Amino acid sequence: MTIGLDVERRGRVMLLTMNDPATRNALSGEMMARGREALDEATHDEGVGAIVLTGADGAFSSGGHLTRLYDHAHKSRSENRDAIERFHGWVRIMRECPKPIVAAVEGPAAGAGFSLALACDLIVAAEDARFLTAYVRVGLNADGGASASLARALPPQLYAEVMLDGGPVDPQRLHGFGVVNRVVARGQALPEALAWAATLADGPTAAMGRAKRLMELAYGNFATQLARESDLFVEALHHTEAKEGIDAFFEKRAPKFHGR
Repeated sequence: MTIGLDVERRGRVMLLTMNDPATRNALSGEMMARGREALDEATHDEGVGAIVLTGADGAFSSGGHLTRLYDHAHKSRSENRDAIERFHGWVRIMRECPKPIVAAVEGPAAGAGFSLALACDLIVAAEDARFLTAYVRVGLNADGGASASLARALPPQLYAEVMLDGGPVDPQRLHGFGVVNRVVARGQALPEALAWAATLADGPTAAMGRAKRLMELAYGNFATQLARESDLFVEALHHTEAKEGIDAFFEKRAPKFHGR
């Protein structure tokens, strides 16, 4: 077991489990670093044919740790950018990994957790999973490629709703637009994802790697959108709206963005 992220082998499938139940698997520096290392290992290991990403104890991930974000607001913009790059480095290697990655989502996939699920190639979600961008509710903007991933998949009005409202979208609705591939009963997302990944892992690995490259090229430059998100996230983090939004979260009250 590694701090924040467990790595297991299930035959030709590598299982990555975000494991910090106290924060509902909020993303930490250790978790992201281990995630990058594991995906690099999977990329170069011929014994790995597919990867499953999930979260422990009935939650996928609550996203970025707001305590750390609050601290980052008092740091320089270059320090903020370095912190975002640690997350974006994980997302980037997910998109570049030649092996199929399946997300198994139970409970919340919020903020950066939603971005991580979207960075996977396929998503299996329990019927009670909750997907939410959440950023705008604390005065921030999306990172981790969510703005690119959702733009690729959703019609403009639903894309705007998810980005501007930030509230939860149920998996059945996302399934209707093809963002979520399969919706299963509560507690069954991981078994379903592992079974699917095992089937993929027995397929032609090199051909699927080439297919992933073609899909990425067909969609446009994901890396460019990550850079745009980084710029705007840093801008947002140093704005008074983010201070009010994050303060309100910790004080368990509704934020007052306009002094009312």
